[in-house]
Amino acid sequence: MTTELKVNDSSLPLRQDVKLLGKMLGEILVDHGGSALFDKVEKIRLMCKTLRAHFDQAIYDALKEEITSLSAPMRKQVIRAFSMYFHLINAAELNHRIRRRRQYQLEDETILQPNSIESAILSLKENNIEENVIQNTLNTLSLELVITAHPTEATKRSILEIQQRIADILKSLDHPLLTSRERKKLEESLFNEVSILWQTDELRQNKPTVLDEVRNGLYYFDQTLFDVLPEIHQEVAECLEKNFTQTQWEVPNFLRFGSWIGGDRDGNPNVTHDVTWETLIRQRRLVLKKYKTVLVDLMKRYSHSTSRVEVSNDLLKLIEQEDTYLTDDKKWPNKGEVYRRAFAIMIERVKQVGKTDLGYKSAEELLEDLFVVKTSLRKHHPAAHELKIIQKLIRQVQLFGFHLATLDIRNHSGEHEAAITEILRKVSITENYAALQEEEKLKILQNILKDPRPLLLLNEDYSDETQEMIKVFHMIKKAHEEFGKRSITVYLVSMTKSPSDLLEVLVLAKEAGIYRLHADGTFESHLNVAPLLETIDDLTAGPKIMETLFEMAIYRNHLEILGDQQEIMLGYSDGSKDGGTLTANWKLYKAQIEIHEMAKRYQIGLKFFHGRGGSLGRGGGPLNKSILSQPAETIGDGVKITEQGEVLSSRYLLEDIAYRSLEQATSTLLLAATHLSKEADQGYHREPVWVEAIEEISSLSLTKYQSLVFGDPDFLTYFTEATPLKEIGDLNIGSRPMSRKNQGRFEDLRAIPWVFAWTQSRQLLPAWYAAGTGLAGFGEKGESNLRLLQQMYEKWPFFHSTIDNLQMALMKADITTAREYLTLVEDQKIAERIFTNILEEFDKTKEILLKITGDKELLDHTPNIKESVYRRNPYVDPLNFLQVELIKELRNQEAPNEDLLIEVLLTISGISAGLRNTG
Repeated sequence: MTTELKVNDSSLPLRQDVKLLGKMLGEILVDHGGSALFDKVEKIRLMCKTLRAHFDQAIYDALKEEITSLSAPMRKQVIRAFSMYFHLINAAELNHRIRRRRQYQLEDETILQPNSIESAILSLKENNIEENVIQNTLNTLSLELVITAHPTEATKRSILEIQQRIADILKSLDHPLLTSRERKKLEESLFNEVSILWQTDELRQNKPTVLDEVRNGLYYFDQTLFDVLPEIHQEVAECLEKNFTQTQWEVPNFLRFGSWIGGDRDGNPNVTHDVTWETLIRQRRLVLKKYKTVLVDLMKRYSHSTSRVEVSNDLLKLIEQEDTYLTDDKKWPNKGEVYRRAFAIMIERVKQVGKTDLGYKSAEELLEDLFVVKTSLRKHHPAAHELKIIQKLIRQVQLFGFHLATLDIRNHSGEHEAAITEILRKVSITENYAALQEEEKLKILQNILKDPRPLLLLNEDYSDETQEMIKVFHMIKKAHEEFGKRSITVYLVSMTKSPSDLLEVLVLAKEAGIYRLHADGTFESHLNVAPLLETIDDLTAGPKIMETLFEMAIYRNHLEILGDQQEIMLGYSDGSKDGGTLTANWKLYKAQIEIHEMAKRYQIGLKFFHGRGGSLGRGGGPLNKSILSQPAETIGDGVKITEQGEVLSSRYLLEDIAYRSLEQATSTLLLAATHLSKEADQGYHREPVWVEAIEEISSLSLTKYQSLVFGDPDFLTYFTEATPLKEIGDLNIGSRPMSRKNQGRFEDLRAIPWVFAWTQSRQLLPAWYAAGTGLAGFGEKGESNLRLLQQMYEKWPFFHSTIDNLQMALMKADITTAREYLTLVEDQKIAERIFTNILEEFDKTKEILLKITGDKELLDHTPNIKESVYRRNPYVDPLNFLQVELIKELRNQEAPNEDLLIEVLLTISGISAGLRNTG
């Protein structure tokens, strides 16, 4: 636990904010629980801080004694005090990120913030990249971010909203021209927010429903994304116009958001076709509300009069439709204010979407009217000063349509197979489809897809599961008609193991009319069927699976209608759970290269969909780093990445932070696509010796990982007892069950609780275990091998990112604290044996990482991140100690103890806030 930290000068304002918030929390503790509560919290805090600075066994023992001797009422308040401190730190750090961005903006124009859009465009200019090359790059650029509910943000919405208000007040306090009266007023408001935070229940009383999760996801579209996305595009356009003045630039909609929330039914029986339909309705309701708000604002602003300006004939034709769409009481009274008359029509038609025939039938109809207004404005508005609000709304309608976010549908391959098996039995094609060999399955499925006749028996009784499956596909067809084809474009197949897994989905789509072979031989297909390659074996088999499909005429016809574009999803969670993080990352990287090269031979474009989690054990990390860590040649194919529930608040809660996160991603993608970024350019040059090295490292790591996780008969016992896995199931943070089949098998346990439990116990095993054996096993064979690893770290972005994530994992892990969890294991011999294995691997991993990076301590090259971890650790420690004691007591109870369980859940919530991770 001993740590030393060189303080980073740039973080001084942050430390001042944290000190101010901590002082306010201290006042509230005294007010709520008297000096006894404050003194107890301070005593524990100082002991933990001392131990972090210099470990002392006597202080350590005294700390444990202090914690175990707490009375139940005092104990609960101590837990809450440390948890609330993290919510305050999180708010302060959000504001500090905004502060640093503003500091760059206030600097001299020659000093640009790294990874900003302006710095990227300037790089294009300085490197003499031709305008046509830039325009072509923009035309092919594609980044789609997909929000998911799992793992759901552990922090309640009400807590997040308080954090947002605290960050806003801290931002206001930074204003240099504040009067003393204004400052006092702001500090009073800040104190009140901290007080409200203390008096708010941080635990959800009930498990959220899927529609609760939908509501939470829509919050980010409402608060930030609706405005930030068009602003990112506008910034790109303005920077290009500023630096390349001779070109008329067209910036396409390269950045979009999608969603899984309400569409992801893999292992979640609560996501039915009705829930998905309701999700689509709620998304449309929100986006129409946003359009109406902007249109009302435009109607107020655009008071131009025909007595002063000349407008276009098309605009005059538009307002001639008043009698069709508006009753007299809704018409704009001043006939000369033609723009206001036009907006009155648009507002009413937006209100009527989905309700009456007067509403717009599609977003394209609304766009046509907006372009009429924009074109007319150009007749009389100064050419050098575009009215940007109307352009922003046009961009918003182009981005969000009437569906807001494209909803992906996902289900498990086994569910499709079960439905097809029952359907084929009913029509006497085969008695047991599921038992057939793959070749036989493919033959049957292709014959069905070549036959224009329907397969389903309309009056036949199917099982509830099969009926629900059929209804899902009919719902997709109906959604295309009601909300537009962009509402649902992709169907993802979890646990894809063979080509038949994708053809089964096409057969089900055929029965709903989404895929059709007409009698004249022409095809129709409106759904991209995407495999999700997750396990180590599936990643290895991925290229062959796709090649088999690309060889099929029936599948090629389907792809041709979709512009010869195939989406492929790569799962970072199950692969890591299956084979360890280092092996999984290499297999993912390798699969992308092989599939990319194979698809090129068939002239098929790919879009890789990266199913990254927020935590390191599930492929987490900064968005821009995620983009650079993939094979450089795949970046031009289009990038799609999940933004999982636990990272949404840290990236998209505040508009400035959302902008910065998306700006970094845009800058990275633009430079990588034009081969200007050093990392991307290096990514094209993988030395054969590097690939040979990582293959050997991966093999050594896989053997080590599987020898513990699958080879040790006591490992599962250790995992379930030495972590709060059992208790996590009672934390109401998501609608989905912890296991796919609610069984106790390791294979059925979801990757999210797997990572969550290890994170809580501070072992973080999925994020680093076995990497040390692989790296050290290779590096220790000779000095030249170590030099090769150092070269790979310096010149290969994939390897660099892998090593940095391993460093982060070891920084967040804490072996001294983790040892406390051994007392929860019933058989201490098992506990000591397995923990000794983990400890040895931890030390080995840390030693080889430092040799590779040349640093003295982990993360020496990222002082801000390092300081954040150090700042939090002394406050996480007491929550871990308390958690161990409470779990021990809870598990020893003969009957359920609700009070003890609540205290355990409070520690879980607090540690999640402290480490900023769930699963």
